[in-house]
Amino acid sequence: MSLVAEQAAFLRDVRKLLARADELGFVVTGGELYRTPEQQEIYVKTGRSKTMNSIHLKRCAIDLNFFKDNKLTYDKTLIKPLGDYWESLDPKNRWGGNWTRFVDVPHFERRV
Repeated sequence: MSLVAEQAAFLRDVRKLLARADELGFVVTGGELYRTPEQQEIYVKTGRSKTMNSIHLKRCAIDLNFFKDNKLTYDKTLIKPLGDYWESLDPKNRWGGNWTRFVDVPHFERRV
């Protein structure tokens, strides 16, 4: 599958994820989708990322902000149902909350 087709599939699943979040009572705002290599390098240097091979560079990852009862939350327990749903949509989908080396709860990606 071409990168453009992967990006389109990723965004179709993001749309489904946002609908599910709405059903579960979350208000979701956008975080970050695309990163330049220069921005990624800054994140690695400051510890916000562990790799220069981020899927954000390919526009197949998104960081989202989750609000419950008007409060921003990155509580893994609260967001886990969304992470599990995300991963159930396609075997290429991964949720950063399930990672062990670097847990990244607001991160959703599609491996390309």
